[in-house]
This record gives sequence, structure tokens and C-alpha cells, in this order.
Amino acid sequence: MALVPYDETAVMGLQRFHKPLATFSFANHTIQIRQDWRQLGVAAVVWDAAVVLSMYLEMGAVELRGRSAVELGAGTGLVGIVAALLGSEVQFANPTETSDLRRSF
Repeated sequence: MALVPYDETAVMGLQRFHKPLATFSFANHTIQIRQDWRQLGVAAVVWDAAVVLSMYLEMGAVELRGRSAVELGAGTGLVGIVAALLGSEVQFANPTETSDLRRSF
């Protein structure tokens, strides 16, 4: 539940959250993430912070190969997916009722 009523026509930049599919390219792979703002809200869209962190990981700022990682509050799971593509063994943690992660694979 949002604290501020959401109006999708009020802010043009938020319209991308209403697209059913977000596509990214990381670690020589195309990643397609399903989004569903209307049913699951903030947990079901890819936020800019996830994209920026994924870019940071892809640049090699942190050595992930052979390491374990946990993505807490994974939402759509983009960061965890990228970490896995870069060689990390990733566990995703998300409340079951808000997880759309299974459909992202």
C-alpha cells in the first residue's frame, strides 16, 4: 500500500514501470524481466538502483566468481540474476506473496 496515492499520469518517468516486460543486457546475456505494478506494486518493477548496481557488478568492481551472495528483498531479481551470470552462487530472499521472481526466468 502506498502512502501517497499513485497517479500514473502525474509523472511521465514512471510510465516505464507499467510496461509488462523490461529488457536488459548484462554479462553478454539478454535478460527479460516481467513487471506487474498493478498487482504487486514496488516489488514487481525494476528500479534504477538495481540497474546501476548491476552495471557496477558487471564492471568487475567486486569479484563474484566462486562467491556466495544473498539478494534480500529481491523483487524482480535483476541484481541477483546478474551476479549469478558473473559467477556467483545466489540465493534470492523475498516474501512469497510479493515475489514475481519465478516468472522472470
